[in-house]
Amino acid sequence: MSASGGTKAIIAALSANLAIALAKFVAAFFTGSSSMLAEGIHSVADSGNQLLLLIGGKRAQKERDQLHPFGYGRERYFYAFVVAVVLFTIGAAFSLYEGVSKIVEPHHLDQPVWAFAVLIFAIIAEGFSFRTAIKESNPLRGKQSWVTFIRRSKSPELPVILLEDLGALLGLVFALFGVAMAVITGNPVWDGIGTLMIGVLLAVIAIVLAIETKSLLVGEGASPEMERQIRAALEGSPEVARVIHMRTMHLGPEELLVAAKIAVEHDDTASEVARGIDEAEQRIRAVVPIARVIYLEPDLDRSRTTTAG
Repeated sequence: MSASGGTKAIIAALSANLAIALAKFVAAFFTGSSSMLAEGIHSVADSGNQLLLLIGGKRAQKERDQLHPFGYGRERYFYAFVVAVVLFTIGAAFSLYEGVSKIVEPHHLDQPVWAFAVLIFAIIAEGFSFRTAIKESNPLRGKQSWVTFIRRSKSPELPVILLEDLGALLGLVFALFGVAMAVITGNPVWDGIGTLMIGVLLAVIAIVLAIETKSLLVGEGASPEMERQIRAALEGSPEVARVIHMRTMHLGPEELLVAAKIAVEHDDTASEVARGIDEAEQRIRAVVPIARVIYLEPDLDRSRTTTAG
C-alpha cells in the first residue's frame, strides 16, 4: 500500500483501538455496563477492520498473472467492503441486541467511576487517531468538502478510517451519556438506551461504507477533471484529429485503465499512426501518471471525410 493509501492512519487507529478495547472490557467487567460492553465489542471490530485494510493493501501489491492480467489493485476495494459488512454484523447487530436486552432486563451499574475513567481515556485516544486520519487525508482532499472526499475518493482506506474514528468518538459520547444518565437518575435503562444509540450509529456508518465501497468494487471511472485532461492530451497530439469515444476505469486507487477510439487522417501511413499513438500515450501519462494501462484504437475521421465528400 502506498503512503497515500493511509497506512499511517490505519496503524494509528489500530494501536488506539487495541488499547481502548482492553480498557473498555475492564470497565464493563467492574461496572456491568452494557454501553461499555458494546463499546468494547465496537473497538474489537474496528481493530479487526484495520487489520483487514492492511491485508487488502498488502495483497493489492501482488504482481499480475494470467488469471488476473490487470493485477490485484481492486483487492483494496474488496477488503474495504468486507470492513463495512463486519462493522454492521458485529458492531451494530451486537450493540442493538445488547441495548434491547438491557432495556428489557435492566441491571444497575457497579463502580461507575471505572466507566467514566475509561471513557475519558478512550475519547482522548480516539481523538488522536481521528486527528491522524484528518492530517493524512487533507493532502488528498484538497478543496473538497469532507462529504465529497468520502464519496469520490478512490483510495478506500482513508474514508473508512475517517468514518470509523468519527463513529468511535460519537459512540463514546453516547456511552458516556448512557452511563451518566443511569448514575444521575438511578435508572439503568439509560445504559441500554445509550447502547441502542451506538448500534444505530454503527449501522448508519456501515451502510454508508457499503454503498461507497460497492461502487468502487463494481468499477468507477476517472473523475470528470481527469477525463478532461486525458481528452485534451489525446487531441493535442498532431496525428489525432479528435476523440470519437473514451472509457476509463480504476483498476485500483493508483492505477487507471484508459480505452479510447481516436480519429486519424485518412491519408496517414501506418507508421505515422503508430507514432501518433505512442506520442498520445506519453502525453496522457504526463498529465495523468496513474494511467498505467492505455488502449487506443485508431479509426478514420469519418466526419471530415463526409464533409469533404
